[in-house]
Amino acid sequence: MAMVINEEQQMLKESAQGFLAEFAPVSALRKLRDEGSDVGYSVDLWRQMVDMGWAAILIPEAYGGLEFGHVGMGQIVEQTGRTLTASPLFATAIVGASLINLAGTEAQKTSLLGAIAAGELTTALAVDEKTHHAPRQISMAAVKQGDHYVLNGEKRFVVDGHSADKLLVAARTSGVAGESSGISLFVVDRTASGVAVERTAMVDSRNAANLRFTDVQVSVADLLGEEGKGFAALSAALDIGNAYLAAELLGIAQESFDRTLQYLKERKQFGVLIGSFQALQHRAAHWWSEVELCKSVVLKALQALDSGDAKSPVMVSIAKAKLCEVTELATNEAIQMHGGIGMTDEYEIGFFIKRARPAATLYGGYAYHGDRFAQLCGY
Repeated sequence: MAMVINEEQQMLKESAQGFLAEFAPVSALRKLRDEGSDVGYSVDLWRQMVDMGWAAILIPEAYGGLEFGHVGMGQIVEQTGRTLTASPLFATAIVGASLINLAGTEAQKTSLLGAIAAGELTTALAVDEKTHHAPRQISMAAVKQGDHYVLNGEKRFVVDGHSADKLLVAARTSGVAGESSGISLFVVDRTASGVAVERTAMVDSRNAANLRFTDVQVSVADLLGEEGKGFAALSAALDIGNAYLAAELLGIAQESFDRTLQYLKERKQFGVLIGSFQALQHRAAHWWSEVELCKSVVLKALQALDSGDAKSPVMVSIAKAKLCEVTELATNEAIQMHGGIGMTDEYEIGFFIKRARPAATLYGGYAYHGDRFAQLCGY
């Protein structure tokens, strides 16, 4: 498959670029932060995104979606990285929609995916229970009692967990932590009795939450997929999520470079432009070459997902690990080349490093995906 995007995907990318530059610049994130937004994003902006069809891109046409594919959606997410746009797009229209499509019954897909496409429903995936990503280490219990399940346990750093309408919860119906078998998936109302939600103060000003489930009753009809066999769908949805996190990190790395390059062309020291200093030129050239490589690895991961390639988990882990590494380089260099002023709140460049770190850590950072890649390749 050619390592280029087609004309329609390019048009979508340009449309997203123009829309986000006008309606969701970095200054919009600053405003959300300063105002202490209750939900962590602009509801009006999300409605505009829905009206543009973004919430429906990954949803099959049979359930009211556009079924445009991962490469297409990846172009949008890359641009949200450039503008640091906060919205339910990732948690709902990407991870949530993908998990429901992978594991849900026909009835669940019809009701939930249609609502997501129409912008009537938001979701949040509740998977991790510790400080590090470990999807097999689930210990939260789900015990079947008659026509319902009873859930007890905790989940941490749930993206949009504070505001989502539905929680997609991974819990253990059998086995012990560390096993992939015995994990089941449930659709739980965020406002259900026994669900305690604690919003966390994240460095990137985004919305995440710690959740506690105490004797939460969930109907058998809200079991997503087969009991005890949810790990395959969960793992596939996490791969999709990580591919898009890599795409967002690519946008962050590119925008950090572009802004810093412009600064090097304007800032003078000792009467000369700092961009003329050879040491900075060498660092900038290395930075640029790394970002260019990342464009290919992210596109390849998205193409692998679209084609159903059996090696897509490998490609996704390569992409996520590489983007964690390069975005750390990019945001560090951006701060350093801006000098002391780069650390001040006056300049927007500091917002990029604050978003890059949580995005890189979510669903596994460099070490996790480097190790996963090695295991998948038989090392």
